[in-house]
Amino acid sequence: MDNLPAELATDWAIDWQAPWLAQLRELGQQAHALVQGGATVASALQQVAAAHGLLQGWQFVDQQQLPAGQAYEAFIRNQRCIPTRDNLHDFFNGLIWLHWPRLKQQLNVLQAGEIERQGVGAQRGRLRDSVTVLDENGGLLLAPQALCEALREKRWQDLFVRQRDLWAQAQFFPIGHALLEKLVQPRKAITAHVICVPLEQGSSPITSMTAADGWLSEQLLSAACNLANKPYLPIPILGIPGWCHQNQNFSFYDDSLVFRAPRTVQTPQQPVLPERDLA
Repeated sequence: MDNLPAELATDWAIDWQAPWLAQLRELGQQAHALVQGGATVASALQQVAAAHGLLQGWQFVDQQQLPAGQAYEAFIRNQRCIPTRDNLHDFFNGLIWLHWPRLKQQLNVLQAGEIERQGVGAQRGRLRDSVTVLDENGGLLLAPQALCEALREKRWQDLFVRQRDLWAQAQFFPIGHALLEKLVQPRKAITAHVICVPLEQGSSPITSMTAADGWLSEQLLSAACNLANKPYLPIPILGIPGWCHQNQNFSFYDDSLVFRAPRTVQTPQQPVLPERDLA
């Protein structure tokens, strides 16, 4: 991709030292180098997958192999092929497939099953909409109970300032590929929708992305998960300690347009929209 227009080359200037890319860095840099050397995104991802023995039986293919009129999710399920465009969005989607294979397959099964049951209409339905939120903009946060409660109640000063030391015990796993795409050009307002799991409830054995992949994919099959109800908490992601130099100054968290107060009873609830529908 050495002959890319200047504006596209800038878009591909990924900072692999960013903390949210730490778990994706090794494979991501390998695929990124191949793309910069002229490979298509599908080819780069497939080469990295093959070199590391990942996603065996699956294949990244050019977007043009998706037949006109066929649903993307149904094609993936039936063909075990992932249509991939030459852009950052699909590049990060591929990296998530490489790192969260069980979860991505489970999300695909849920999406394809709903399409088979309901067809493709103007409305996705509650389950497909919720799956899309996780797939595009989600994350898994393992944190002490006090942090989970503060996040749920939007007590930002407790979450990020008064209980800041507790973040040393927390671990955040990015999942949403659109979230990662936005973070290539970080902005304070970028918000993730996370499944927050208190460490005190037995999640501490989840110490790696592989373990998190297996655990979360199994949870999605559990009736207790109730994924259709969107069990997500919004978190301005650059508020995480260590993820933005500016948040060392605690006035960072005084911005009420980003760190919003909880809704009052009189304030109508707004639906959580998938990343592609967010303005």
